[in-house]
Amino acid sequence: MSFENRHILVTGASTGMGRATAILLARRGAKVSLVARTQSNLDSARAEIRGAGGTAEAFAADVSDKTALIAALDAATAALGPIDGLYANAGIGGEFAPFTAYADEMFDTLLKTNVYSAFWAMKHVLPGMVERKRGAILVTGSLASERGMAFNPGYVTAKHGILGLSRAAALEVAPHGVRVNCIIPGFIDTPLLANIDHAAAQILNQMVPQGRLGSAEELAEVAVFLLSDAASYVTGQSWAVDGGVLGTLAVR
Repeated sequence: MSFENRHILVTGASTGMGRATAILLARRGAKVSLVARTQSNLDSARAEIRGAGGTAEAFAADVSDKTALIAALDAATAALGPIDGLYANAGIGGEFAPFTAYADEMFDTLLKTNVYSAFWAMKHVLPGMVERKRGAILVTGSLASERGMAFNPGYVTAKHGILGLSRAAALEVAPHGVRVNCIIPGFIDTPLLANIDHAAAQILNQMVPQGRLGSAEELAEVAVFLLSDAASYVTGQSWAVDGGVLGTLAVR
């Protein structure tokens, strides 16, 4: 899975799964563009990659702001060349509230951050990929892409949407040598789960057939595979990295 001379852009790249994937991509030879909101976290991730001998640039942008996102994509292209791979990973979890009390503003924010941003980014990079007859796009879904979840209709809608978006694009661009897939993280030990208490963590562990949370590095291995030529015959797929949650039914 060599990425020599390939430029891969990762959104949500400053922490968690995005950061782990960006670091692994750079280790495999990719030129990596890091996009996220917080400059200090981006600087840290870029320094880690460069310190290990990799190539990385960082561009601070709120992906829910179309103008800022497109500017970051253009700046990345100017710095490292055409984008050969896109990992649209940035997303937020929103808030929990009963359906009838769920705030319209939060619903809108989740769609912009989790779905619209991926749509904007894909729309911007796909013409070049199609012209070059080569490219790979990966988006981050969720268990909520495949299952319902009470008290968070915004998140479930957005994550169902991102899976549908990836499948729609995959069918359209497959004849042009471009692949699009959706990775489905399970319960991954990232900053999003860092604040849960021990009891809640134990409940999550019990839901996973492997009996533990996954790591960002474990997910990164699959993400990098899906972005690589090793996955040349894989497109339009949802690929779970979840310790067996989606594919099993535990009888207790």
